[in-house]
Amino acid sequence: MDRLELLRIEELEVAVRIWHPDAPRTVVAWHGLARHGGDFADLARELGPEWRVLAPDTPGRGLSSWSLSPSRDYLYRRYMTVALAVLDHFRLEKAAWIGTSMGGLLGMLLAAEAESAGRIERLVLNDVGPELNPEGLAQLATYFGMPHRFSRFTELEAELRRHYVGFGIDSDAAWRRLALGSARRLPDGSWTYHFDPRIGEQFVHDTPRNTWADWRAIRCPLMVVRGERSPLLHADSVARMAEAQPGLVSLEVPGCGHAPLLDRPSQVTPIADFLERSLGQPEARDRPALPLWRRGWRWLRG
Repeated sequence: MDRLELLRIEELEVAVRIWHPDAPRTVVAWHGLARHGGDFADLARELGPEWRVLAPDTPGRGLSSWSLSPSRDYLYRRYMTVALAVLDHFRLEKAAWIGTSMGGLLGMLLAAEAESAGRIERLVLNDVGPELNPEGLAQLATYFGMPHRFSRFTELEAELRRHYVGFGIDSDAAWRRLALGSARRLPDGSWTYHFDPRIGEQFVHDTPRNTWADWRAIRCPLMVVRGERSPLLHADSVARMAEAQPGLVSLEVPGCGHAPLLDRPSQVTPIADFLERSLGQPEARDRPALPLWRRGWRWLRG
């Protein structure tokens, strides 16, 4: 990470991790349900110095504020407001978007809504789509709906290796880096994860919506990355996504489940090719800031 900016969005402080802050082009990278923006460090390295990577920590995760009202703040409609405020803060009329799991669904919602569709220039969904395996979703809700406590740091790291095996991480050093960025010490000296345990309440308070209608409504260029062993996004779902959006670019990552970490050339080079295809000129940095949006958003479970 080359820079950290802390944005005040109403009562929440939202951390945005930035790589290559002076690069001519920008991509927003949004993490999954219980992760944080630090997961995109390797993606930023592989994309290279031509791309400024903005990776926010969703409220309740990483360095961002925990909410005093999870039933209001840990919902997709609230994340959409936060996302638009991030774009406004960085004076981005529109930007390319890479979203892992929850971050992909968030990008999909923004690209589908008439009021915000023009803000998403290109959309990459990492192991997520409009049709998700209900059993996989139930497993996520169960796992993140309960507290996790570890007596030793090594126990936390071992659990990370078990739960996030789908990331496809293949070195001890990378697992150690993931653990260091995922751990939070408790007052009694034990260890837990870096996120608010109440983020799992999203599965209770959020309201489903017709995500296939959202998918068909999107007009920006689309790409989907799928882990070969994904328990959440099935291969036949990707085929149906392509039927509804014939221009869809797809990449299946061997040896990965949910979700590829986007940490190596074989994963990032195809994404870079997609992002660069037919893009216009790099965005201007001196245009005036846009006003924060204040709208009522629809949302979904995921």
